[in-house]
Amino acid sequence: MTDGYNKVCLVDDDAEMRAATAQWLELSGYKVQSFPDAPTALNYLTSEFSGVVVSDIRMPKMDGMEFLSRLHALDSDIPVVLLTAHGDVQMAVDAMQRGAYDFIEKPFEPERLLDVVQRAGEKRRLIMENRELRCRLAGATGIEQRLIGNSAEIRRLREEILDIADTDAPVLLQGETGTGKEIVARCLHEFGARRNGKYVAVNCGAVPENIFESELFGHERGAFTGAERLRIGRFEYAQGGVLFLDEIGTMPLSLQVKVLRTLQERELVRIGSNEPQPLDIRLISATSKKLLDECAAGTFREDLYYRINVVELRVPPLRERGEDILLLFKYFAVQAAAAYNRPEVSLRDVDTGLLMNHDWPGNVRELKNIAERYVLSSVPKGQRLASVLHHPSQNVSTPEISSLQDQMRYYERLLLEQSLIRHGGDVQAVMDALDLPRRTLNEKMVRYSLERKNYI
Repeated sequence: MTDGYNKVCLVDDDAEMRAATAQWLELSGYKVQSFPDAPTALNYLTSEFSGVVVSDIRMPKMDGMEFLSRLHALDSDIPVVLLTAHGDVQMAVDAMQRGAYDFIEKPFEPERLLDVVQRAGEKRRLIMENRELRCRLAGATGIEQRLIGNSAEIRRLREEILDIADTDAPVLLQGETGTGKEIVARCLHEFGARRNGKYVAVNCGAVPENIFESELFGHERGAFTGAERLRIGRFEYAQGGVLFLDEIGTMPLSLQVKVLRTLQERELVRIGSNEPQPLDIRLISATSKKLLDECAAGTFREDLYYRINVVELRVPPLRERGEDILLLFKYFAVQAAAAYNRPEVSLRDVDTGLLMNHDWPGNVRELKNIAERYVLSSVPKGQRLASVLHHPSQNVSTPEISSLQDQMRYYERLLLEQSLIRHGGDVQAVMDALDLPRRTLNEKMVRYSLERKNYI
């Protein structure tokens, strides 16, 4: 149960029933606010209430049906669980049709109530988290909507982009595959002086070598067999705007000298022509290779390297972006749920550890793929994330432990470890998250051989 989403608003005019129900819920870790009638509870509740409402139906002043209507006028997504006597079952069914989360017939087993409240709380948690995400993105301005994240690395990158966006300086984007180099290139265009010009992207690794020169520089009609008409190349097409050469390290060596001359002279010559065309573009290049190593190996021209690398921006890998991993996963999951018409889903606390511990060799591209597969997967929730991450050995479902005491120790250690992972070994943050005094946390870390240095 995540702290902040374990609240219950309990409304019942029967004082003894109210006290007993509150006690059951509190013993299970819920923070219960009890009220003898609905009008008093309405004075307490707001649309920001992050918990579950449990209410009797037959009450003086305002019955459960009117209470439900008033709550849904306040926030239609607040889950309302109704407690009903046998004679009120039909009324409870009607309430379900009007949007109540569930109803429980009196007398009931405490486990039944706890099960329903837990599921309703998970639903409310998902709704509130997604609202927060949407508000954060809606409140973001400009570049924050394009480069999503709160980590120091991504904030630094946004600042660097805005610092140089209005210049015409050639930029080299250095970063691993899938980190979002093209998004950075688009930001340099969209927030730069050439925003009204074209943005032309070329994936150098995807262009066949035999047509590469024609692709970049164009050709005149009759320049070679098959050249039946004039073709404008990518350099010329980008006039007045931005040309983005992705994976420039894969450009054929034979073509690099012509690209270098074009950039130096600020003019281009189509294949089959002797007339140079003036060139007015901003060049942005990107590579996942270490180009200086390629220069040393003789596969990339050193003079071209220094021509394209007037400004170098490093796009950080996902594993260095810490807190952004969960934010981006939720963002992509919400997008996927809308795109594929699937219900929005939330992560369990233990799942966050799997995400934070994953190496993410495919970076943001891989994360988006995992989020989409998670939304579409039919694997039970307890095994779903481990399944889509291909970590069956990290299945975090109930272990085969016989005694209750051993199971409690297992889950206590698991929760401690996941909290240490989530907070990067910050002991104070773990204490706050788990509501533990320092001495108790230290004792438990010693007991379970958990060392802070392993989570920093």
